[in-house]
Amino acid sequence: MGTYIMLLRGINVGGHNKLPMKDLAAMFEAAGCGDVRTYIQSGNVIFAAAKALTRHLPDIIHASIAAQFDYDIPLVLRSADQIAAIVEANPFAVTEPEERLLHVVFLRETPSAEAVATLDPGRSPRDEFVVNGSEVYVRYNEGVANSKLTNAYFDARLKTVSTARNWRTTKKLLELASA
Repeated sequence: MGTYIMLLRGINVGGHNKLPMKDLAAMFEAAGCGDVRTYIQSGNVIFAAAKALTRHLPDIIHASIAAQFDYDIPLVLRSADQIAAIVEANPFAVTEPEERLLHVVFLRETPSAEAVATLDPGRSPRDEFVVNGSEVYVRYNEGVANSKLTNAYFDARLKTVSTARNWRTTKKLLELASA
């Protein structure tokens, strides 16, 4: 059994795709996961599972959400060890007040070098990003709402599905997964 984090995109945001965390946790338990915990209402689930289960878990949870709520929610899975490596690999020096600027875009698959080359560093001139494997570290210097570096942009260019978390949430997920 290992510890994992499932990241869901677009639930409980602006009154859309309402999904109670107790129902979400119950789906993970029904799928065979243990020690299921959620963190904040935006779709972060920490759980224990056998590695064999995790190969199919995104599809199982996706189907459960679709059946119970009729939502098509993108999901991204990471192990606790992967989250630790992501935090360690942060390419941006970040002080406490600047943490609000930094986000991690978690990609379902690692994009090809050709796909990464299609990203335009000037698309959102004040923002910065670095692709590292299946993550994109983004510093939103003008704030997320004013940026053109969106999930839709990364999904289309990198030919995968993504979901983003701010740096504080990423670090908190690591803390919870390590507890």
